[in-house]
Amino acid sequence: MPDAHPPQAPAGPAGHPAERPAPPPWRPGAGAPPAGAAPVPPHPGVSGTAGGRPLNGGAFGTAGAPPPHAAGSASVPPHASGSARVSPAPDLFGPASGPPAAAVPVSPPPAGAPLSAAVPPAPARRRRLLPLLLAAVLLLALAAGVVVVRPGPVAEWLGDDKAGGPASAQPADPPPVPVLAAADANAPLPTPEGVSAALDPLVGAAALGDRVNVSVADVATGQPLFGANEDDGTVPASVTKLVTAVTVLAARGPGHRIPTRAVAGASPGEVVIVGGGDPTLAVDKKGFYPGAARLDDLAAQVKAALGGTAPTRVTVDSSLYSGPVHEPGWDDDIPTGGYGGAITALMTDGARRDVPQAKRDHDAGDHGAERVSQPDLAAGRAFARLLGVPADAVGRGKAPAAGADATAGAPGSELGKVESLPMVRLVDIMISDSDNIVAEALARQVALARNQPASFTSAAAAMDAVAGELGLPADELSLADGSGLSRTNRISPSLLTDLITLAGNGSRPELAAVFGGLPVAGWSGTLGERYAADGTRSGAGVVRAKTGTLTKVHAIAGLVTTADGRLLTFAVLTDAVPPDGMESARVALDRIGAALAGCGCR
Repeated sequence: MPDAHPPQAPAGPAGHPAERPAPPPWRPGAGAPPAGAAPVPPHPGVSGTAGGRPLNGGAFGTAGAPPPHAAGSASVPPHASGSARVSPAPDLFGPASGPPAAAVPVSPPPAGAPLSAAVPPAPARRRRLLPLLLAAVLLLALAAGVVVVRPGPVAEWLGDDKAGGPASAQPADPPPVPVLAAADANAPLPTPEGVSAALDPLVGAAALGDRVNVSVADVATGQPLFGANEDDGTVPASVTKLVTAVTVLAARGPGHRIPTRAVAGASPGEVVIVGGGDPTLAVDKKGFYPGAARLDDLAAQVKAALGGTAPTRVTVDSSLYSGPVHEPGWDDDIPTGGYGGAITALMTDGARRDVPQAKRDHDAGDHGAERVSQPDLAAGRAFARLLGVPADAVGRGKAPAAGADATAGAPGSELGKVESLPMVRLVDIMISDSDNIVAEALARQVALARNQPASFTSAAAAMDAVAGELGLPADELSLADGSGLSRTNRISPSLLTDLITLAGNGSRPELAAVFGGLPVAGWSGTLGERYAADGTRSGAGVVRAKTGTLTKVHAIAGLVTTADGRLLTFAVLTDAVPPDGMESARVALDRIGAALAGCGCR
């Protein structure tokens, strides 16, 4: 596997390893094509678009192309303050599943209106059955599925080529190799008996400990196929991010952008920077997240708005967030271990202290980074430097309210605004890179969309409420944060398979964005170096899932295509693995996914 994929996560100071995903292909130097590289070829016999939509817009993404948040993406343009727009989430399975993506409404309901007013029934399971008509529509949609390939140039972009020579010295690209095959609309449905025969010997593996909870269901019909304590709440670790993704997409919509504003302060020469909760905000074009909104753009707007008046003070308003900056259920090493940090409404580069070093480490497979202890003040000082204001003239405060007839430059009047990448791309970053800081910011966006305080407690309650309005079994969900770092989180495996079915059945097209960043077994992200051991190889290229890891906790939830071409969703959560059993537990989990991939289970 490429060097871009990471080794096992080392234990933190308290012995708690945080999940360390591999860099997605959007990182400069890893995700950009080399000069002169040939375009990525489509699969033979498959045209470049389907119904006016790019082929990489489906539920399964495109394993051989940069994710939607790559700079220069055709489907979602890079951010340009005040002018960029985002296309709604693409249709999940192509033309057969419904109207063109541009017709999909992505705006949330009016403030105060319950989502349930426009939400179809929940995915079938135990006590809920999908309408037969929906199943028929999905089967037709699956017929339009696209074979996803891993073209030759992508291997070079991700570091597969060890020689490192110039592009002109490389041999001709080999034919594309299938990675994620299209689902077969005529594939037979596995039987519960067949799935049990395949999984029963694996679920009881000693490596998984004595608490293993499993759910398997068919995506087309929602029919449950296997369960083992499937309704029991379990510590989910980073699998929590699937709930965060679906709830923020439902509450905010894929096109929503998070603003960072500058307004005139109450005193002459005072500029107030108002944090809106964008964790990817950069100081300049050298930021950690490509395409992010930038403080230097905001500073230029402020200078233009003030004319010849020089700012003399910068006030930082990060009052949008309330409550503690660290979740009480986090392990002691999380705030300082490189994978978590203080959650504030204003920050730059996910609160990373040394962005150039963080980028180098990230590209080398080390995704921890030292974080600043006061991200809002650090961002304020960076903004002050851009305005020519000394650091000792920076402090916290609140922006004055602007009167209805406030003139330009009057207290509270807007001097400038920049906006984040669209929500669909923030979700993709969160999932593909398992970014905990981004996850906590998106959880708070759910609370803000519901007119609730942007705190850990209110964000968790808002996500729980939105999940219930989507028809998911909220009684099987208990959250304390949006990242999964808290050990007090509980999610049942069956809620996860219900959630994935809902996102994949076409009834809520905007939720399909959750699939774009999912790692592919043996190919990308946290699954990049997995599914290579004995008994797991049949899952390589056909399992796509989110993983979760804390000490004693190992989880996986996602999609798998059976040997007959049937698309299933599965979730396996275990939170009683011996502390020294991480590697064996992961292999045992991979054998479960591989067993589903390798059988017809009939």
